[in-house]
Amino acid sequence: MPRGPRLDAPGTLHHVMMRGIERGNIFLDDTDRAEFLARMGRLVKASGTGMYAFVLMSNHVHLLLKSGVDGLPTFMRRLLSGYAQYFNRRYKRVGHLFQNRYKSIICEEEAYFDKLVAYIHLNPLRAGQVKTLQELALYPWSGHAVLMNEIVCEWIDREYVLRFFGEREGSARKAYLEFVEQEMGIDREEELSGGGLVRSQGGWSKVLSMRKSGERALGDERILGGDEFVHEIMTEAGNRTDVQLPETKRLDLLNETVKQVCADAGLSVAFLQSGSRSGELPLLRKALARKAVWEYGVSLAGTARQLGVTTSAVSHMLKKN
Repeated sequence: MPRGPRLDAPGTLHHVMMRGIERGNIFLDDTDRAEFLARMGRLVKASGTGMYAFVLMSNHVHLLLKSGVDGLPTFMRRLLSGYAQYFNRRYKRVGHLFQNRYKSIICEEEAYFDKLVAYIHLNPLRAGQVKTLQELALYPWSGHAVLMNEIVCEWIDREYVLRFFGEREGSARKAYLEFVEQEMGIDREEELSGGGLVRSQGGWSKVLSMRKSGERALGDERILGGDEFVHEIMTEAGNRTDVQLPETKRLDLLNETVKQVCADAGLSVAFLQSGSRSGELPLLRKALARKAVWEYGVSLAGTARQLGVTTSAVSHMLKKN
């Protein structure tokens, strides 16, 4: 069955999974793992991505993140293509390193955030790469060591994660560790590795019960969350231009919007694109940048060309309140 388009918008929480092609190894030693993390860290900071959990296994990777202004597809393309080029150069190989399409699941934060953090970080323990939680706290290829303050990693938002467990650093870290200990005895792989109706409703028994009573519920393999959450995400996706129009049409739409906004403001497009910061121009550019990226799905570079500014300027407009 063909897979649907990616569902994404800045600030969307994703559980991302990627594997080596034909389940082959993507890391052969610690140098490879360090290279992957260095590349990912640079991208996280440059794109404004929120990173909360990660684990590097021999042939696959799990991430828990919120997409930045460039969107998840751009982030993942840069990460995977850049690392694959490094890997092929180092080992004098050619061809694909990763499976053709990484898996990303949009997750309902309130219901699943803490479970996903624990599930991802417990991978090395479940696989026998470490024997105890004490060893896991020192394991450098999982975000657990960052949360336990054993390893410093400035691009992991550990404060955001720990706030789910308490207001103060010490008590939050203790509560997080206790939660991880509880999760060690629970197999959540099937529950957390995908979306769909069964997962959204808590199992087949609930789905069958709803069907017998005549209730209808939404489910989508790209979304992990309850019926209300799935409905909200699908409604937003249906209203977004970037999942309906090809890139050329989106650029045309932005061009027409720029012309209309300038006409309404009594300005010429050339003046908007002149770089001047007089009068209401900064606010107009900011509004257009947000509409272009968040509603139309135009790239930062494409938006910058339409507004006569730099790509970094567009990124700045999107981050400011």
